[in-house]
Amino acid sequence: MHVFQRLLCALALTTSVVTTGNAATLVEPTLRLKPQGGAGHVAVTLDACGGQTDTRILSALVDNKIPATIFVTGIWLKRNPASVEIMRAHPDLFELENHGGRHIPAVDTPRKIYGIASAGSPEAVQTEVESGAAALVKAGGPAPKWFRGATAEYSPSAIAMIRKLGFKIAGFSVNGDGGSLLGAKETTRRIAAAKDGDVIIAHINQPTHAAGEGVVQGLLALKQKGMTFVRLDDAEGIGNNGTTE
Repeated sequence: MHVFQRLLCALALTTSVVTTGNAATLVEPTLRLKPQGGAGHVAVTLDACGGQTDTRILSALVDNKIPATIFVTGIWLKRNPASVEIMRAHPDLFELENHGGRHIPAVDTPRKIYGIASAGSPEAVQTEVESGAAALVKAGGPAPKWFRGATAEYSPSAIAMIRKLGFKIAGFSVNGDGGSLLGAKETTRRIAAAKDGDVIIAHINQPTHAAGEGVVQGLLALKQKGMTFVRLDDAEGIGNNGTTE
């Protein structure tokens, strides 16, 4: 995994708003499911930014029959064909969605986000989104319906463009692993505390990080409580900032 990709995955999702000098404020959208009642339901969304696969998480999802929505980049798809095959072999569990072609923030003005250069123009944002979708189709489809940009930060104008391209934008309500920087104990605590309607975000591409074990333990704790797991396409998700409607 290239250094800039490691930094991007590790530093993402630590704040809700980013500003650079006098530049316009970016937004980090939320997403929640329509409440179900009872023990409730949550959506597990896992980003596969680049690098390899955390098989601890993948195996736990398969073994415990926990559905998840996996946001994959074109980079990750090329490097992890065996993991893609496992996911394709379990269509009842895995929904693969668009995390961009090269894992570049979907911000259409030149700036740095966590020290990483944004796409920088409307044309570059469009390329990032469309190349990610094309990579998924090339890997066996179906065409994605959801998009989540690198760092989960967007310029409002980029959100409008992505929606016009036909994608819903996947925010979240529970930051499970702090960009994969958290330890196993804190990651477990955050995920296990998810409530009915929450959309959890974590990472499945950092096999050497302690957070991965916390993802597994947190999900197993939710399952023990009787929580139902759903993929984004199997539930009504409501996002703010014009991301879903």
